[in-house]
Amino acid sequence: MTMTMPSVLPDPDHDHAFYDGVPAKRLFAWVVDVILVTAVTFLLGAVTLSLLWWFWPIVYISVAFLYRAGTISSGSATLGMRLMNIELRGPTGARFSGGEAMLHTLAYLVCSGFVVLQLISIAMMGFGARHQGLHDLLLGSVAINRPR
Repeated sequence: MTMTMPSVLPDPDHDHAFYDGVPAKRLFAWVVDVILVTAVTFLLGAVTLSLLWWFWPIVYISVAFLYRAGTISSGSATLGMRLMNIELRGPTGARFSGGEAMLHTLAYLVCSGFVVLQLISIAMMGFGARHQGLHDLLLGSVAINRPR
């Protein structure tokens, strides 16, 4: 006899519309977000007369953290995710709070910092039933198509 915990997140077998096309949408959202963060980092370097370009990795990671945590806490999605019509939901099925957004962003940046973790995360998003990355699985969160 196996015991399963009920989940308030949409079931991919019964509510498949919430997960249709999510991996491709996440990829395109990620591209949009990387372009935005890179543009802001470049702009900051230009405004400081190239002083910040000497610290590019630190500035880039700082901008990425502030951008992702800020946009996810305000609407449970980055601007790229909003453009692709997807949003993040926490383990309770609710939108992210500020603390959850910061934890999700931190876990995402750690996974992005290591090639093996990033590859595992990409494989999980592509082949998992809920298309969760490693950072999503650790937090119990999921990306879904935005309900109408």
